[in-house]
Amino acid sequence: MSYTQMIIPFIGGLALFIYGMNIMAQGLQNAAGSKMKAILEALTQNKLMGIALGALVTAIVQSSSATTVMVVGFVNASLMNLTQAMSVIMGANIGTTVTGWLVSSSEWAKMLSPSTIAPLAVMLGVILMMSGKNARRKEIAAIVIGFGILFIGIDMMSASVAPLRESEAFRSLFVKLGTNPLLGIFAGAFVTAVIQSSSASQGILLSLAASGLVPFNAAVYIIMGQNIGTCVTALLSGIGASKTAQCVGYMHLMFNIVGTVLFSIVAIIYLTTINPALGGTVITQTQISAIHTMFNIGTTLVMIPLSGYIIKIAQKLNHVSDVERKDETQLVHLDKRMLETPSLAVEGAKLETIRLGRIAFENMQDAIAALINNDQEKIEGVRYRETVVDKVCDNISEYLIKLCTLRISEKDNQTVTSLLNTISDMERVGDHAENIADLAEEMKREDLSFSAMAIDELRDMTDTTMASYENALRALETDDITYAMKTAVLEEQVDMLEKKLRASHIDRLSNAECNVNSGIHFLEMLGNLERVSDHAMNIAQVVLNENRQEKNYHDEDIFPVKQ
Repeated sequence: MSYTQMIIPFIGGLALFIYGMNIMAQGLQNAAGSKMKAILEALTQNKLMGIALGALVTAIVQSSSATTVMVVGFVNASLMNLTQAMSVIMGANIGTTVTGWLVSSSEWAKMLSPSTIAPLAVMLGVILMMSGKNARRKEIAAIVIGFGILFIGIDMMSASVAPLRESEAFRSLFVKLGTNPLLGIFAGAFVTAVIQSSSASQGILLSLAASGLVPFNAAVYIIMGQNIGTCVTALLSGIGASKTAQCVGYMHLMFNIVGTVLFSIVAIIYLTTINPALGGTVITQTQISAIHTMFNIGTTLVMIPLSGYIIKIAQKLNHVSDVERKDETQLVHLDKRMLETPSLAVEGAKLETIRLGRIAFENMQDAIAALINNDQEKIEGVRYRETVVDKVCDNISEYLIKLCTLRISEKDNQTVTSLLNTISDMERVGDHAENIADLAEEMKREDLSFSAMAIDELRDMTDTTMASYENALRALETDDITYAMKTAVLEEQVDMLEKKLRASHIDRLSNAECNVNSGIHFLEMLGNLERVSDHAMNIAQVVLNENRQEKNYHDEDIFPVKQ
Protein backbone atom coordinates (compact mmCIF):
# COMPACT_ATOMS: atom_id res chain seq x y z
CA MET A 1 0.00 0.00 0.00
CA SER A 2 1.37 3.44 -0.97
CA TYR A 3 1.76 6.27 1.55
CA THR A 4 -0.95 8.22 -0.31
CA GLN A 5 -3.44 5.40 0.29
CA MET A 6 -2.60 5.57 3.99
CA ILE A 7 -2.46 9.35 4.42
CA ILE A 8 -5.83 10.16 2.82
CA PRO A 9 -7.87 7.74 5.01
CA PHE A 10 -5.83 8.86 8.04
CA ILE A 11 -6.64 12.54 7.42
CA GLY A 12 -10.27 11.64 6.80
CA GLY A 13 -10.38 9.67 10.04
CA LEU A 14 -8.79 12.56 11.93
CA ALA A 15 -11.38 14.95 10.45
CA LEU A 16 -14.22 12.64 11.54
CA PHE A 17 -12.66 12.30 14.99
CA ILE A 18 -12.51 16.10 15.43
CA TYR A 19 -15.99 16.57 13.93
CA GLY A 20 -17.52 13.91 16.16
CA MET A 21 -15.77 15.40 19.17
CA ASN A 22 -17.21 18.84 18.34
CA ILE A 23 -20.75 17.50 17.84
CA MET A 24 -20.58 15.62 21.13
CA ALA A 25 -19.16 18.67 22.93
CA GLN A 26 -21.87 20.95 21.49
CA GLY A 27 -24.59 18.54 22.62
CA LEU A 28 -23.07 18.34 26.10
CA GLN A 29 -22.83 22.15 26.30
CA ASN A 30 -26.46 22.60 25.28
CA ALA A 31 -27.58 19.91 27.72
CA ALA A 32 -25.56 21.48 30.54
CA GLY A 33 -26.33 25.06 29.51
CA SER A 34 -28.77 25.80 32.32
CA LYS A 35 -26.18 24.62 34.88
CA MET A 36 -23.35 26.77 33.53
CA LYS A 37 -24.36 29.68 35.78
CA ALA A 38 -23.91 27.46 38.83
CA ILE A 39 -20.50 26.43 37.48
CA LEU A 40 -19.41 30.06 37.27
CA GLU A 41 -20.67 30.81 40.78
CA ALA A 42 -18.93 27.75 42.21
CA LEU A 43 -15.61 28.90 40.77
CA THR A 44 -15.40 31.49 43.53
CA GLN A 45 -15.35 28.87 46.30
CA ASN A 46 -11.85 27.34 46.55
CA LYS A 47 -8.98 25.82 44.59
CA LEU A 48 -10.24 22.25 44.72
CA MET A 49 -13.66 23.33 43.45
CA GLY A 50 -11.98 25.25 40.63
CA ILE A 51 -9.90 22.20 39.70
CA ALA A 52 -12.96 19.95 39.71
CA LEU A 53 -14.92 22.39 37.56
CA GLY A 54 -12.00 22.87 35.18
CA ALA A 55 -11.96 19.10 34.68
CA LEU A 56 -15.74 19.03 34.21
CA VAL A 57 -15.83 21.86 31.64
CA THR A 58 -12.95 20.27 29.71
CA ALA A 59 -14.75 16.93 29.71
CA ILE A 60 -17.76 18.75 28.25
CA VAL A 61 -15.92 20.72 25.56
CA GLN A 62 -13.45 17.85 24.94
CA SER A 63 -10.40 20.12 24.74
CA SER A 64 -8.13 21.65 27.35
CA SER A 65 -7.12 24.23 24.73
CA ALA A 66 -10.74 25.34 24.37
CA THR A 67 -11.14 25.54 28.14
CA THR A 68 -8.01 27.66 28.51
CA VAL A 69 -9.18 29.98 25.72
CA MET A 70 -12.45 30.37 27.64
CA VAL A 71 -10.50 31.16 30.79
CA VAL A 72 -8.59 33.89 28.92
CA GLY A 73 -11.97 35.31 27.93
CA PHE A 74 -13.33 35.11 31.48
CA VAL A 75 -10.30 36.89 32.94
CA ASN A 76 -10.46 39.51 30.20
CA ALA A 77 -14.18 39.96 30.98
CA SER A 78 -13.50 40.28 34.73
CA LEU A 79 -15.58 37.16 35.44
CA MET A 80 -12.61 35.37 36.94
CA ASN A 81 -9.39 36.37 38.71
CA LEU A 82 -5.99 34.75 38.13
CA THR A 83 -6.21 32.56 41.23
CA GLN A 84 -9.47 31.05 39.97
CA ALA A 85 -8.02 30.79 36.46
CA MET A 86 -5.02 28.83 37.79
CA SER A 87 -7.33 26.28 39.43
CA VAL A 88 -9.35 25.83 36.23
CA ILE A 89 -6.17 25.36 34.17
CA MET A 90 -5.01 22.58 36.51
CA GLY A 91 -8.41 20.95 36.26
CA ALA A 92 -8.45 21.32 32.47
CA ASN A 93 -5.33 19.19 32.17
CA ILE A 94 -7.07 16.44 34.12
CA GLY A 95 -10.31 16.77 32.15
CA THR A 96 -8.55 16.33 28.81
CA THR A 97 -7.74 12.72 29.74
CA VAL A 98 -11.42 11.80 29.30
CA THR A 99 -10.97 11.54 25.52
CA GLY A 100 -8.23 8.94 25.96
CA TRP A 101 -10.37 6.82 28.27
CA LEU A 102 -13.29 6.97 25.84
CA VAL A 103 -11.12 5.70 23.00
CA SER A 104 -9.20 3.12 25.05
CA SER A 105 -12.48 1.68 26.33
CA SER A 106 -12.35 -0.62 23.31
CA GLU A 107 -9.51 -2.49 25.10
CA TRP A 108 -10.85 -2.78 28.63
CA ALA A 109 -14.45 -3.26 27.47
CA LYS A 110 -14.32 -5.43 24.35
CA MET A 111 -17.95 -4.79 23.48
CA LEU A 112 -17.03 -1.09 23.09
CA SER A 113 -14.65 -1.64 20.17
CA PRO A 114 -15.00 1.15 17.54
CA SER A 115 -16.20 -1.23 14.84
CA THR A 116 -19.03 -2.41 17.12
CA ILE A 117 -20.10 0.68 19.03
CA ALA A 118 -19.73 3.37 16.33
CA PRO A 119 -22.52 2.15 13.97
CA LEU A 120 -24.80 1.41 16.95
CA ALA A 121 -24.22 4.86 18.46
CA VAL A 122 -24.87 6.68 15.17
CA MET A 123 -27.97 4.58 14.52
CA LEU A 124 -29.33 5.21 18.03
CA GLY A 125 -28.60 8.93 17.75
CA VAL A 126 -30.39 9.22 14.41
CA ILE A 127 -33.41 7.34 15.78
CA LEU A 128 -33.55 9.72 18.75
CA MET A 129 -33.23 12.76 16.50
CA MET A 130 -35.85 11.57 14.00
CA SER A 131 -38.36 10.36 16.56
CA GLY A 132 -38.42 13.32 18.91
CA LYS A 133 -39.19 17.00 18.55
CA ASN A 134 -38.18 17.61 22.15
CA ALA A 135 -35.10 19.87 22.38
CA ARG A 136 -33.60 17.80 25.20
CA ARG A 137 -33.89 14.62 23.13
CA LYS A 138 -32.16 16.30 20.19
CA GLU A 139 -29.29 17.35 22.47
CA ILE A 140 -28.92 13.76 23.69
CA ALA A 141 -29.05 12.56 20.08
CA ALA A 142 -26.22 14.96 19.17
CA ILE A 143 -24.09 13.58 22.02
CA VAL A 144 -24.66 9.97 20.92
CA ILE A 145 -24.08 10.71 17.21
CA GLY A 146 -20.91 12.65 18.00
CA PHE A 147 -19.70 9.76 20.13
CA GLY A 148 -20.29 7.36 17.24
CA ILE A 149 -18.58 9.56 14.65
CA LEU A 150 -15.61 9.99 17.01
CA PHE A 151 -15.21 6.20 17.14
CA ILE A 152 -15.57 5.87 13.36
CA GLY A 153 -12.75 8.40 13.00
CA ILE A 154 -10.44 6.59 15.42
CA ASP A 155 -11.21 3.27 13.68
CA MET A 156 -10.36 4.79 10.27
CA MET A 157 -7.07 6.21 11.59
CA SER A 158 -6.08 2.91 13.19
CA ALA A 159 -6.92 0.96 10.03
CA SER A 160 -5.04 3.38 7.77
CA VAL A 161 -1.77 3.12 9.73
CA ALA A 162 -1.97 -0.64 10.29
CA PRO A 163 0.29 -1.39 7.25
CA LEU A 164 3.05 0.65 8.91
CA ARG A 165 3.61 -2.29 11.28
CA GLU A 166 5.78 -3.75 8.55
CA SER A 167 7.72 -0.51 8.01
CA GLU A 168 11.16 -0.72 9.59
CA ALA A 169 11.73 3.00 9.01
CA PHE A 170 8.60 3.92 10.94
CA ARG A 171 9.50 1.61 13.79
CA SER A 172 13.00 3.09 13.89
CA LEU A 173 11.50 6.59 14.10
CA PHE A 174 9.52 5.71 17.23
CA VAL A 175 12.50 3.90 18.74
CA LYS A 176 14.48 7.11 18.27
CA LEU A 177 11.71 9.18 19.89
CA GLY A 178 11.81 6.79 22.83
CA THR A 179 15.57 6.88 23.30
CA ASN A 180 15.76 10.66 22.90
CA PRO A 181 13.36 12.29 25.43
CA LEU A 182 13.81 15.82 24.04
CA LEU A 183 12.93 14.63 20.55
CA GLY A 184 9.85 12.79 21.84
CA ILE A 185 8.67 15.82 23.80
CA PHE A 186 9.25 18.10 20.81
CA ALA A 187 7.28 15.76 18.50
CA GLY A 188 4.29 15.71 20.85
CA ALA A 189 4.40 19.49 21.34
CA PHE A 190 4.77 20.21 17.62
CA VAL A 191 1.87 18.04 16.45
CA THR A 192 -0.44 19.37 19.18
CA ALA A 193 0.50 23.01 18.44
CA VAL A 194 -0.10 22.55 14.70
CA ILE A 195 -3.55 20.95 14.96
CA GLN A 196 -4.52 23.18 17.95
CA SER A 197 -6.16 20.34 19.87
CA SER A 198 -4.69 18.12 22.55
CA SER A 199 -7.61 15.70 22.20
CA ALA A 200 -7.00 15.30 18.46
CA SER A 201 -3.29 14.81 19.15
CA GLN A 202 -4.23 12.11 21.66
CA GLY A 203 -6.43 10.51 19.02
CA ILE A 204 -3.49 10.24 16.62
CA LEU A 205 -1.25 8.67 19.26
CA LEU A 206 -3.98 6.25 20.34
CA SER A 207 -4.66 5.16 16.74
CA LEU A 208 -0.95 4.48 16.23
CA ALA A 209 -0.85 2.54 19.52
CA ALA A 210 -3.84 0.47 18.41
CA SER A 211 -1.77 -0.71 15.45
CA GLY A 212 1.11 -1.71 17.75
CA LEU A 213 3.49 0.96 16.43
CA VAL A 214 4.38 2.94 19.56
CA PRO A 215 6.97 1.83 22.15
CA PHE A 216 6.32 2.63 25.81
CA ASN A 217 9.12 5.19 26.27
CA ALA A 218 8.24 7.14 23.10
CA ALA A 219 4.59 7.40 24.18
CA VAL A 220 5.56 8.76 27.61
CA TYR A 221 7.63 11.59 26.15
CA ILE A 222 5.09 12.37 23.42
CA ILE A 223 2.33 12.65 26.05
CA MET A 224 4.41 15.17 27.99
CA GLY A 225 5.08 17.13 24.81
CA GLN A 226 1.37 17.22 24.02
CA ASN A 227 0.75 19.05 27.28
CA ILE A 228 3.24 21.75 26.27
CA GLY A 229 1.90 22.02 22.71
CA THR A 230 -1.63 22.65 23.94
CA CYS A 231 -0.43 25.92 25.57
CA VAL A 232 0.10 27.57 22.17
CA THR A 233 -3.64 28.10 21.72
CA ALA A 234 -3.95 30.04 24.98
CA LEU A 235 -0.89 32.15 24.18
CA LEU A 236 -2.31 33.06 20.77
CA SER A 237 -5.73 33.71 22.27
CA GLY A 238 -4.22 36.27 24.65
CA ILE A 239 -3.28 38.54 21.73
CA GLY A 240 -5.46 41.62 21.99
CA ALA A 241 -6.64 40.81 25.51
CA SER A 242 -5.75 42.72 28.67
CA LYS A 243 -2.36 42.12 30.25
CA THR A 244 -4.02 40.26 33.10
CA ALA A 245 -5.79 37.94 30.64
CA GLN A 246 -2.52 37.34 28.78
CA CYS A 247 -1.08 36.00 32.04
CA VAL A 248 -3.34 32.94 31.65
CA GLY A 249 -1.31 31.69 28.68
CA TYR A 250 1.95 32.18 30.60
CA MET A 251 0.52 30.37 33.62
CA HIS A 252 -0.62 27.44 31.48
CA LEU A 253 2.77 27.19 29.79
CA MET A 254 4.75 27.37 33.06
CA PHE A 255 2.48 24.81 34.70
CA ASN A 256 2.99 22.28 31.91
CA ILE A 257 6.71 22.94 31.46
CA VAL A 258 7.43 22.44 35.17
CA GLY A 259 5.31 19.28 35.21
CA THR A 260 7.03 17.96 32.07
CA VAL A 261 10.52 18.60 33.45
CA LEU A 262 9.75 16.89 36.77
CA PHE A 263 8.06 13.83 35.31
CA SER A 264 10.53 13.52 32.43
CA ILE A 265 13.32 13.19 34.98
CA VAL A 266 11.31 10.51 36.81
CA ALA A 267 10.52 8.71 33.52
CA ILE A 268 14.14 8.80 32.31
CA ILE A 269 15.42 7.37 35.58
CA TYR A 270 12.75 4.66 35.67
CA LEU A 271 12.98 3.64 32.00
CA THR A 272 16.77 3.66 31.75
CA THR A 273 17.83 2.43 35.19
CA ILE A 274 15.01 0.74 37.10
CA ASN A 275 13.06 -0.98 34.32
CA PRO A 276 14.77 -0.49 30.93
CA ALA A 277 12.99 -3.50 29.40
CA LEU A 278 9.62 -1.73 29.71
CA GLY A 279 10.70 1.16 27.48
CA GLY A 280 10.96 -0.95 24.35
CA THR A 281 7.65 -2.82 24.75
CA VAL A 282 4.63 -1.83 22.66
CA ILE A 283 2.24 0.37 24.63
CA THR A 284 -1.54 -0.11 24.64
CA GLN A 285 -4.26 2.53 24.45
CA THR A 286 -5.25 1.86 28.06
CA GLN A 287 -1.68 2.35 29.24
CA ILE A 288 -1.48 5.65 27.34
CA SER A 289 -4.69 6.84 29.02
CA ALA A 290 -3.41 5.76 32.43
CA ILE A 291 -0.03 7.49 31.97
CA HIS A 292 -1.72 10.66 30.71
CA THR A 293 -4.05 10.70 33.72
CA MET A 294 -1.29 9.99 36.25
CA PHE A 295 0.92 12.67 34.69
CA ASN A 296 -1.78 15.36 34.85
CA ILE A 297 -3.05 14.45 38.32
CA GLY A 298 0.52 14.17 39.62
CA THR A 299 1.51 17.54 38.11
CA THR A 300 -1.57 19.15 39.65
CA LEU A 301 -0.82 17.76 43.12
CA VAL A 302 2.77 19.01 42.89
CA MET A 303 1.78 22.43 41.57
CA ILE A 304 -1.13 23.27 43.90
CA PRO A 305 1.22 24.67 46.60
CA LEU A 306 3.24 26.50 43.93
CA SER A 307 0.29 28.04 42.06
CA GLY A 308 0.63 31.40 43.82
CA TYR A 309 4.27 31.72 42.69
CA ILE A 310 3.33 30.85 39.10
CA ILE A 311 0.72 33.63 39.11
CA LYS A 312 3.26 36.17 40.42
CA ILE A 313 5.88 35.15 37.85
CA ALA A 314 3.30 35.42 35.04
CA GLN A 315 2.33 38.90 36.23
CA LYS A 316 5.97 40.01 36.33
CA LEU A 317 6.68 38.56 32.90
CA ASN A 318 3.70 40.45 31.50
CA HIS A 319 4.28 43.64 33.54
CA VAL A 320 0.83 43.56 35.13
CA SER A 321 0.14 46.32 37.65
CA ASP A 322 -2.10 45.83 40.68
CA VAL A 323 -4.85 47.94 39.10
CA GLU A 324 -5.44 47.75 35.39
CA ARG A 325 -7.70 50.58 34.22
CA LYS A 326 -10.28 49.79 31.58
CA ASP A 327 -12.24 52.06 29.25
CA GLU A 328 -15.76 52.35 30.67
CA THR A 329 -17.27 51.95 27.18
CA GLN A 330 -15.58 48.56 26.68
CA LEU A 331 -17.38 45.35 27.54
CA VAL A 332 -16.46 44.15 31.02
CA HIS A 333 -18.20 40.78 31.31
CA LEU A 334 -18.04 39.72 27.67
CA ASP A 335 -15.26 38.53 25.42
CA LYS A 336 -15.23 36.92 21.97
CA ARG A 337 -13.39 33.92 23.41
CA MET A 338 -16.43 33.15 25.56
CA LEU A 339 -18.39 32.41 22.37
CA GLU A 340 -16.60 29.03 22.41
CA THR A 341 -19.09 28.13 25.17
CA PRO A 342 -22.34 29.90 24.22
CA SER A 343 -24.20 29.03 27.43
CA LEU A 344 -21.54 30.82 29.49
CA ALA A 345 -21.46 33.69 27.00
CA VAL A 346 -25.22 34.12 27.53
CA GLU A 347 -24.64 34.39 31.28
CA GLY A 348 -21.88 36.94 30.67
CA ALA A 349 -24.24 38.92 28.42
CA LYS A 350 -26.77 39.05 31.25
CA LEU A 351 -24.12 40.40 33.66
CA GLU A 352 -23.06 43.02 31.11
CA THR A 353 -26.70 44.02 30.60
CA ILE A 354 -27.07 44.52 34.34
CA ARG A 355 -23.94 46.70 34.28
CA LEU A 356 -25.52 48.78 31.51
CA GLY A 357 -28.64 49.11 33.62
CA ARG A 358 -26.59 50.35 36.59
CA ILE A 359 -24.87 52.98 34.43
CA ALA A 360 -28.26 54.21 33.20
CA PHE A 361 -29.54 54.22 36.81
CA GLU A 362 -26.60 56.35 37.95
CA ASN A 363 -27.20 58.72 35.05
CA MET A 364 -30.87 59.13 36.00
CA GLN A 365 -29.86 59.96 39.58
CA ASP A 366 -27.41 62.63 38.40
CA ALA A 367 -29.89 64.07 35.91
CA ILE A 368 -32.55 64.45 38.63
CA ALA A 369 -30.02 66.01 41.00
CA ALA A 370 -28.89 68.38 38.23
CA LEU A 371 -32.47 69.57 37.69
CA ILE A 372 -33.40 70.01 41.35
CA ASN A 373 -30.08 71.50 42.48
CA ASN A 374 -29.24 73.44 39.29
CA ASP A 375 -25.85 71.65 39.09
CA GLN A 376 -23.91 72.30 35.85
CA GLU A 377 -21.18 69.75 36.68
CA LYS A 378 -23.75 66.96 36.93
CA ILE A 379 -25.30 68.05 33.63
CA GLU A 380 -21.94 67.56 31.91
CA GLY A 381 -21.49 64.22 33.69
CA VAL A 382 -24.87 63.03 32.38
CA ARG A 383 -23.88 63.99 28.82
CA TYR A 384 -20.64 62.01 29.04
CA ARG A 385 -22.26 58.99 30.64
CA GLU A 386 -24.97 58.96 27.96
CA THR A 387 -22.25 58.34 25.34
CA VAL A 388 -21.06 55.43 27.52
CA VAL A 389 -24.60 54.02 27.68
CA ASP A 390 -24.99 54.24 23.89
CA LYS A 391 -21.60 52.64 23.21
CA VAL A 392 -22.07 49.80 25.71
CA CYS A 393 -25.58 49.19 24.36
CA ASP A 394 -24.21 48.91 20.79
CA ASN A 395 -21.42 46.56 21.93
CA ILE A 396 -23.82 44.26 23.79
CA SER A 397 -26.23 44.22 20.84
CA GLU A 398 -23.43 43.22 18.48
CA TYR A 399 -22.34 40.46 20.84
CA LEU A 400 -25.88 39.12 21.29
CA ILE A 401 -26.41 39.05 17.52
CA LYS A 402 -23.24 36.94 17.19
CA LEU A 403 -24.65 34.63 19.87
CA CYS A 404 -27.85 34.21 17.85
CA THR A 405 -25.85 32.79 14.95
CA LEU A 406 -24.39 30.01 17.12
CA ARG A 407 -25.95 26.67 18.00
CA ILE A 408 -27.57 27.50 21.34
CA SER A 409 -30.38 25.86 23.25
CA GLU A 410 -33.95 27.09 22.94
CA LYS A 411 -33.87 28.53 26.45
CA ASP A 412 -30.62 30.42 25.76
CA ASN A 413 -32.12 31.73 22.53
CA GLN A 414 -35.11 33.09 24.47
CA THR A 415 -32.75 34.70 26.97
CA VAL A 416 -30.77 36.39 24.17
CA THR A 417 -34.00 37.75 22.64
CA SER A 418 -35.11 39.09 26.04
CA LEU A 419 -31.72 40.72 26.62
CA LEU A 420 -31.89 42.48 23.24
CA ASN A 421 -35.23 43.99 24.29
CA THR A 422 -33.90 44.81 27.75
CA ILE A 423 -30.85 46.74 26.58
CA SER A 424 -33.14 48.73 24.30
CA ASP A 425 -35.21 49.73 27.35
CA MET A 426 -32.06 50.64 29.29
CA GLU A 427 -30.81 52.74 26.40
CA ARG A 428 -34.14 54.60 26.42
CA VAL A 429 -33.76 55.22 30.17
CA GLY A 430 -30.39 56.79 29.34
CA ASP A 431 -32.13 58.98 26.73
CA HIS A 432 -34.65 60.19 29.33
CA ALA A 433 -31.77 61.04 31.68
CA GLU A 434 -30.31 63.17 28.90
CA ASN A 435 -33.73 64.79 28.33
CA ILE A 436 -33.88 65.73 32.01
CA ALA A 437 -30.32 67.13 31.85
CA ASP A 438 -31.42 69.23 28.84
CA LEU A 439 -34.34 70.55 30.92
CA ALA A 440 -31.96 71.40 33.73
CA GLU A 441 -29.64 73.27 31.37
CA GLU A 442 -32.52 75.15 29.75
CA MET A 443 -33.90 76.20 33.13
CA LYS A 444 -30.42 77.34 34.20
CA ARG A 445 -30.03 79.34 31.00
CA GLU A 446 -33.48 80.95 31.39
CA ASP A 447 -32.94 81.49 35.14
CA LEU A 448 -36.04 79.45 36.01
CA SER A 449 -36.76 77.46 39.16
CA PHE A 450 -39.50 75.33 40.67
CA SER A 451 -41.54 76.31 43.67
CA ALA A 452 -41.02 74.50 46.98
CA MET A 453 -44.33 72.65 46.44
CA ALA A 454 -43.30 71.56 42.93
CA ILE A 455 -39.95 70.29 44.23
CA ASP A 456 -41.67 68.26 46.98
CA GLU A 457 -44.00 66.73 44.38
CA LEU A 458 -41.05 65.95 42.11
CA ARG A 459 -39.22 64.23 44.96
CA ASP A 460 -42.19 61.91 45.51
CA MET A 461 -42.37 61.16 41.80
CA THR A 462 -38.61 60.65 41.33
CA ASP A 463 -38.27 58.47 44.44
CA THR A 464 -41.07 56.17 43.27
CA THR A 465 -39.75 56.07 39.70
CA MET A 466 -36.20 55.28 40.75
CA ALA A 467 -37.45 52.62 43.18
CA SER A 468 -39.36 50.93 40.33
CA TYR A 469 -36.28 50.95 38.09
CA GLU A 470 -33.95 49.72 40.83
CA ASN A 471 -36.32 46.84 41.67
CA ALA A 472 -36.41 45.91 37.97
CA LEU A 473 -32.60 45.71 37.95
CA ARG A 474 -32.62 43.60 41.11
CA ALA A 475 -35.21 41.28 39.56
CA LEU A 476 -32.98 40.81 36.50
CA GLU A 477 -29.85 40.35 38.61
CA THR A 478 -31.33 37.85 41.10
CA ASP A 479 -34.00 36.31 38.84
CA ASP A 480 -36.36 36.94 41.76
CA ILE A 481 -39.99 37.45 40.83
CA THR A 482 -40.60 39.34 44.09
CA TYR A 483 -38.62 42.35 42.87
CA ALA A 484 -40.40 42.15 39.51
CA MET A 485 -43.79 42.27 41.24
CA LYS A 486 -42.65 45.22 43.37
CA THR A 487 -41.72 46.98 40.13
CA ALA A 488 -45.24 46.40 38.82
CA VAL A 489 -46.77 47.90 41.98
CA LEU A 490 -44.45 50.92 41.90
CA GLU A 491 -45.06 51.46 38.20
CA GLU A 492 -48.80 51.73 38.89
CA GLN A 493 -48.06 54.23 41.66
CA VAL A 494 -45.96 56.29 39.23
CA ASP A 495 -48.84 56.34 36.73
CA MET A 496 -51.26 57.51 39.40
CA LEU A 497 -48.82 60.14 40.67
CA GLU A 498 -48.20 61.41 37.16
CA LYS A 499 -51.93 61.93 36.54
CA LYS A 500 -52.47 63.50 39.96
CA LEU A 501 -49.48 65.88 39.78
CA ARG A 502 -50.17 66.81 36.16
CA ALA A 503 -53.79 67.71 37.03
CA SER A 504 -52.85 69.73 40.14
CA HIS A 505 -50.06 71.55 38.27
CA ILE A 506 -52.37 72.46 35.40
CA ASP A 507 -54.74 73.93 38.02
CA ARG A 508 -51.89 76.02 39.41
CA LEU A 509 -51.05 77.21 35.91
CA SER A 510 -54.69 78.08 35.28
CA ASN A 511 -54.78 80.11 38.52
CA ALA A 512 -51.47 81.84 37.64
CA GLU A 513 -49.87 80.42 40.79
CA CYS A 514 -46.59 79.54 39.05
CA ASN A 515 -44.39 80.61 36.16
CA VAL A 516 -45.70 79.29 32.82
CA ASN A 517 -42.24 78.28 31.49
CA SER A 518 -41.35 76.53 34.75
CA GLY A 519 -44.71 74.80 34.62
CA ILE A 520 -44.07 73.48 31.12
CA HIS A 521 -40.69 72.07 32.21
CA PHE A 522 -42.39 70.50 35.24
CA LEU A 523 -44.88 68.69 33.01
CA GLU A 524 -42.06 67.54 30.70
CA MET A 525 -40.22 66.18 33.73
CA LEU A 526 -43.30 64.20 34.78
CA GLY A 527 -43.54 62.71 31.29
CA ASN A 528 -39.89 61.60 31.32
CA LEU A 529 -40.23 59.99 34.75
CA GLU A 530 -43.42 58.17 33.76
CA ARG A 531 -41.69 56.75 30.67
CA VAL A 532 -38.74 55.57 32.79
CA SER A 533 -41.12 53.59 35.00
CA ASP A 534 -42.65 52.06 31.84
CA HIS A 535 -39.21 50.88 30.74
CA ALA A 536 -38.60 49.52 34.26
CA MET A 537 -41.80 47.49 33.91
CA ASN A 538 -40.61 46.14 30.53
CA ILE A 539 -37.38 44.96 32.17
CA ALA A 540 -39.25 43.36 35.07
CA GLN A 541 -41.61 41.68 32.61
CA VAL A 542 -38.70 39.56 31.36
CA VAL A 543 -38.38 38.00 34.82
CA LEU A 544 -42.15 37.67 35.19
CA ASN A 545 -42.36 35.83 31.84
CA GLU A 546 -39.55 33.44 32.77
CA ASN A 547 -41.15 32.63 36.13
CA ARG A 548 -44.82 32.82 35.22
CA GLN A 549 -45.36 29.16 36.13
CA GLU A 550 -43.95 29.65 39.62
CA LYS A 551 -44.93 31.81 42.56
CA ASN A 552 -41.65 32.06 44.42
CA TYR A 553 -42.61 35.14 46.39
CA HIS A 554 -44.80 36.09 49.34
CA ASP A 555 -47.62 38.59 49.13
CA GLU A 556 -46.33 40.46 52.21
CA ASP A 557 -43.03 41.06 50.37
CA ILE A 558 -44.95 43.07 47.78
CA PHE A 559 -47.83 44.43 49.80
CA PRO A 560 -46.42 45.06 53.30
CA VAL A 561 -48.85 44.58 56.14
CA LYS A 562 -49.85 47.99 57.47
CA GLN A 563 -49.14 48.51 61.14
